[in-house]
Amino acid sequence: MNGADNELWDQLQTSCVNGPISYCDYINLALYADRCGYYTRDRERVGRSPDRDFYTAESLGKVFARLVTTAAHDLLGEAAANQSTFIEIAAEPGAELLSRVESHPFAESRVIRQGDAICADGPVVIFANEWLDALPFHRLIFQDGQWHERGVRLNADQQLEDVLLEHFTPEVAAISERLPEKALEGYELDLPLQAEAAIANLLAQDWTGMLLLFDYGKTWQALSTDCPIGTARTYHQHTQANDLLDLPGEKDITCDICWDPLADLMTEKGLQSVTLETQESFLVQRAQRAAEAIVSDTSGMFSTERQTLMELIHPAHMGRCFQVLWGLRGR
Repeated sequence: MNGADNELWDQLQTSCVNGPISYCDYINLALYADRCGYYTRDRERVGRSPDRDFYTAESLGKVFARLVTTAAHDLLGEAAANQSTFIEIAAEPGAELLSRVESHPFAESRVIRQGDAICADGPVVIFANEWLDALPFHRLIFQDGQWHERGVRLNADQQLEDVLLEHFTPEVAAISERLPEKALEGYELDLPLQAEAAIANLLAQDWTGMLLLFDYGKTWQALSTDCPIGTARTYHQHTQANDLLDLPGEKDITCDICWDPLADLMTEKGLQSVTLETQESFLVQRAQRAAEAIVSDTSGMFSTERQTLMELIHPAHMGRCFQVLWGLRGR
């Protein structure tokens, strides 16, 4: 193990010294432990090259940036967009959305790195691409007629292993009434409650404008009835796996977002036009000007930009795998 691995292992051992910890606490350490978590290590994670772990829509460069900025401009209106600060949450260093375009319609821009405090005020466009799926989550399993929260401990051989916690953590207990009364024996449920907390914190702040979230997720109905092995997974060098305890700190750990409570929070806090739609639908309908320009400018010729557009919107690629949740907040 290298220095970062040793440092993370020391923190895991310390955390587990008095017994098992929740998966949420384990994932938080594996991803965000200072200097040694997956997202806090000084390494490049995103891109198509074999040594990276995954790529996102932002890896597709200026085409995605043109589409997003056009959609935000058109949904807000020119006057509001011209007065707004474009805030991007969780951009990878050197891969900020607005760095991909020569110009944009916003007054200024700001980037908040993964794990940093999020503050917004005044007129803004708050944009995030695959931010919420990178937050820690809780894991449950249905056994012997009831739900149990899963945790992590060190066994006698000092190896990490999956266990059942004696009680729900406070975060899970607070939403326990949502859980189905009945489920298949062994049904696994991954709960992205930190995503809900992050959105609640953002909505409590004094800003106006637009909230625009790109991510992969499912409805509560789908998560609680259609995904018997859960949605948790890891990514390492573009390979997906399901053992969350393997190589902590070296692999991304993620699960599908649950969209329903996020949309409900936005509506409860007074946002208008709250909409959840596929990435395909959002980019085709809301960024129509930019999409049409890419197609018409490259008509009759080979075009990498047109190919990129198709990858972003085609149902067999990113178009249906990713969703967009957005809403507008006035004064």
